[in-house]
This record gives sequence, C-alpha cells and structure tokens, in this order.
Amino acid sequence: MSQDGPPEDWEPHERRLWEAYRHGEWCADVPEVRAEALRWLLVAAPRPVPGRLARLRLRGARITGALDLAEAAVQGAIRLESCRFDEPPCFDGGQFGVLQLKDCALPGLSAVGARVGQECEIVGCALDGTLNLRSLSVGTHLLLDRSTVTAPEGRAAVDAQSLAVQEHLSATGLVCTGPIRLKSSRVQDTLGLRGARIQGGRAGLQAPELTVGGGLYLDRGFSSEGAINLYGASIGGSLHLEDATLTGADARGGEPALQLLCASVDGDIQAGAGLTVRGSVDMRDTSVRGSVVFRRARLDHPAGTALKAHRLHVGGDLDCRDGFVARGTVDLCDARIGGSVLLEGAELTGLAGAAALRANGIEVGAEFNCCDGLTAHGRISLSSITVRARLCFENALLDVPAGERALICRRSAAAELTLKPRQAPDGVVDLSHTRIGVLRDDAATWPRALVLEGLAYDSTKPALPGRRRLTWLDRDPAGFAPQPYEQLAANYQRHGRDADARVVLLAKQRRRRTTLAWPARIWSLLQDLTVGYGYRPLRAVLLLAVFFTVGTALFATWPPVPDGDGVPPDFQPAVYTLDLLLPVVDFGQERAFAAHGAMQWAVVVLVSAGWILATTAAAGANRVLRRS
Repeated sequence: MSQDGPPEDWEPHERRLWEAYRHGEWCADVPEVRAEALRWLLVAAPRPVPGRLARLRLRGARITGALDLAEAAVQGAIRLESCRFDEPPCFDGGQFGVLQLKDCALPGLSAVGARVGQECEIVGCALDGTLNLRSLSVGTHLLLDRSTVTAPEGRAAVDAQSLAVQEHLSATGLVCTGPIRLKSSRVQDTLGLRGARIQGGRAGLQAPELTVGGGLYLDRGFSSEGAINLYGASIGGSLHLEDATLTGADARGGEPALQLLCASVDGDIQAGAGLTVRGSVDMRDTSVRGSVVFRRARLDHPAGTALKAHRLHVGGDLDCRDGFVARGTVDLCDARIGGSVLLEGAELTGLAGAAALRANGIEVGAEFNCCDGLTAHGRISLSSITVRARLCFENALLDVPAGERALICRRSAAAELTLKPRQAPDGVVDLSHTRIGVLRDDAATWPRALVLEGLAYDSTKPALPGRRRLTWLDRDPAGFAPQPYEQLAANYQRHGRDADARVVLLAKQRRRRTTLAWPARIWSLLQDLTVGYGYRPLRAVLLLAVFFTVGTALFATWPPVPDGDGVPPDFQPAVYTLDLLLPVVDFGQERAFAAHGAMQWAVVVLVSAGWILATTAAAGANRVLRRS
C-alpha cells in the first residue's frame, strides 16, 4: 500500500473519504463508513495533498461498528455532521486537535481522560446513552448546545466530573433525561446552561466544588426536576437564575432544590425575574461579594424553610422586593449584609405556625426595609440584630392571630425604627431590651399587645403628649412594668417637657399600686391623694393650709387649758395649731397647753396629718431636687 493510498480492500466510497481527508474537504456522498476504516484513517494519517490541511470532515454517513480511538493521537480536526453511530464511540485517553460532532445520533459517547487541544463541540446531537466526559481537558471551549441526552435508569446523562475547560462551556438548550455531573470541574471563563432542561430522577445538576472563572448561567428557561448541588462552588462572576424553574427532591423529603452551601460568588446572585423554586434554597455559609437579587422570584416550600441563609455574607444588598413570594420560612439568621435588606412588596408565609421571616443575629450595614406593601403571614423574628440605619415596618401587614407573636425584636439595635403597619397587628409586638435612636410610630396602628420592657430610645416621632402615650405603655400582656414609664419620662425630660414627664411618672405609680398588697396600696393611695407621689407637692401645702385654718378656728373657739406649773405664755390659736402640724418645729404652745374633751381628738388628727403631710411633702421636694 502506498502512503498516499488507502488499503486495497477498502470500498470505493471509503476511498473517496480517504481522498477528502487528504484534501481537507467535506465528504457528503458516503452513505456508510466502517468504524475500522475511520480509525485507520485517523491513526495512519495519510499525507495531505501539498498545500492542503488534512482533516476528517464527514457529513450524513452511517458509521458501523465501534469507533475506538482510545489513547489515540490525532493531529488533525475531526468534524462529523448528521452522522449516525451504531455503537458508542470511544475517545478515552486520546489526544485530539479538534473534536466536533454536530447533529449526530449516538447510542452514547465516552471521552474519559481525553485531551482536546482546541474546541470540543457536541452540538445538536441525540444520545441514547451517557455522555461521559470525566477528566476531559479542552484547550479552548466546550459546546453541548441543543443536544439531547437520554441516559439509562439510574445513570448520569452527562458525566463530566473533573472536567477542565480553558475557555467557556456552553450547553444552551441542552435536554437531559438524567443528571448532569460536574463535580470538581474547572471552567476558566463562563459556564452557560441557558434554556437547558434536566428531567427525570431526584438529582439535576450535581456540581459540588465546581470552579468557574466567569459567570454561571442557569437562566432563560433553564429547568431542573432534580436538585441543583453547588456545594463549595467558586464562581468568579455572577450566578444567573432568572426565568428558571427548579424542582427539588426536598419537596418530597430529599435534597434542596438549590444547594449553594459554603460557596463563593465574586459577582451577584441574580435570582429574580421569573425564578420559580419548588423546594428549598439553601445558601448557608455562602459568601457573595455583590448583591443577592430575588426580586419577583417565587420560592415554594410549604413543608419547611423556603430560603435557608444562615451565616450568609453579602457585600451588597439582599433584594427581595416587588412581588417576591415565599411559601415557607425565610431564614436569615446570623447573616451579614453589607448593604440593605429590601423586602418591600414581598409576601412571606410561614405555614403550620412557623415564622414567616427569621433573621435573628443578622447584621445590616444600611436599611432593613420590611415596608411598602410587605405582607407577612406568620411571625417575624428579629432578635439580637444590628441595623446601622433604619428598621422599617411602614405600611406592612403583620398577619397573625391574636395572642401569638407578630414581631419579635428583642435585644436589638437600630438607628431608627419605623413601626407604622398597614393596620394595628392583632398579635404581640415584642421590642424588649432593644436600643433605638429614633422611634417613629402612629397611634392609629399601635399594636394591641406591645412589650416595651427594656426598650431604650432617644426620641419619639411624633412627639405626642404624655397622656396620649400612656395608652401605648399599657399594652403589655404581662401587665405592669416600670421601665417603659421611666424611659418615656426620661425622653420627655431630655427634650425639656417636664410636665409630660411628671404625667408619665405619676401614672407609673398609680399602675404600680395595683400590684401591691392591701396595706401598701392604702399608703400608696394616701400619697397619691396628698402629694401625687411627690409629683404634685402643692397639694400638701394646700392641705396643710386647710388644716391650719380649721385648727386655728377650733382652738380659738375652744381653747385648751394651761398645763403644768408656772405662768403659761399667752395662748395663740394659730401658733398652737402650727406646733401640732409641724412635727420638727417647737413654738412652746403644745407643751404649755392641753386640750380637753372632744378637742383631744382634734389634736390627734392635726398631729397625724402634720406628720403625713410634712413627710410626703419632704419626699416630693426631694424628688424634685433629684430631678433637677
């Protein structure tokens, strides 16, 4: 056999393929080619016609037998269009310049450990078996666009674990019956599965420890009937999930629909605009340098938690505005958000008594907006949070039954709290031990049950009179607590409104009286009637004046008799009355004269009244001086 001629036993149409190879031309008039002849052609590599580039370019042929190019070294390009394979071709461990299959029909394909120096394209192909690309290395790009892969039951449709692609991987419109496996794979540029469909089985895209230098695109109609596993993935660009539909096995008790645990995203997560998830989204311990956008997305996992984002770190905003719907708890506990948390217009539903939003321990660098149309069917739990700017519930609907917790915001801190819901919540709002700079509310929508013990604030807006604020303080379902009264009074005093502060402090003592035992209640009532617990000291002065006037008139009419030896001083009814009323003053009249008969009872009344009024007046003066 000449080096420029094919083997002598080759058929005429195979000889035409030989010549087309040497000329680098397309061969489209060969209806059938033996796989053995193709292997011979590629491995023997006849010399090209001078001035031409040898390469295999075959269109519309049936390839009979098994094309085995395992560990073969093929320098030229392999381009096959509209070809049909009787058996799965094998490229395992081979080295190829270009490998291109377009609109071909195959019962499977294996390229385990193969090396393709330039592009590898399997485009528009129909495979009735696994596309096995494990440990494949591609020098430029890998294309799987518009292909259809139907794997046997229990097998992967595309097995590309430990794949390495030096440029981009595109699988736009890929349809797989069976999962796609990309575990520990590396794509230097972008990885796109736009419009791809993964159906059948409980697993969809299995890509733990995936590394993508650019963006990861699971959008524009992408759908998966199994779990998307991106555990520990590293994405150099943004993760796009717009207009995608994810159905997780956890809707039936298995894995989440989207598992993004311990992942790293250097760009944004764009997961709004038509994203529908049936099952949970798990983003625990993930770091996102940009923003996370769930605007207009729908997360449906009524059996449990719709969004798990414990310890999520976001450099920008967490945007769940404009029609975001979550059936199932949104859990943001211990997350760190550099920008704002935006929930305007969202609808959150916690089913079976679960929380609608749980964000205990979250830190927010800017605003936490649960306002402008937010609807929460279930409690919102925000204990131990830190919000650098505003925490807002303006025009929000907190929908829980009476007696249950509507909002829990304990041990938290915010520069401003706006609590102006769409309507007064039936449930309990708990703001205990929280520190607020400015508290904005509306008397028309004050919660029916409000826990304020330990709440501290610098100012309230609007600055209502003290008497109107009293009903705000009386809504604690546990009953009287003194600290909210002291805090409100201190706020009034800080702003120079001493009269409102006295109203609040007087009300505090009156509420406290209902918690005392009967003897203490009587003494408390006496203090109230006399000097208003020290906040009405003029009352004691007026009562002393009344007793002085009455006593002076009585003793002028029925003067006491001299008492003791010697010459008594001249009797003065007014001075004698003062001697009885003022316990620490001695004018000598009480020692020199003694009342008799019924006037002795007048003396007892005046002495008792003097002690009571004088001591309570002194106590009230002491309070005034302390406040000053």
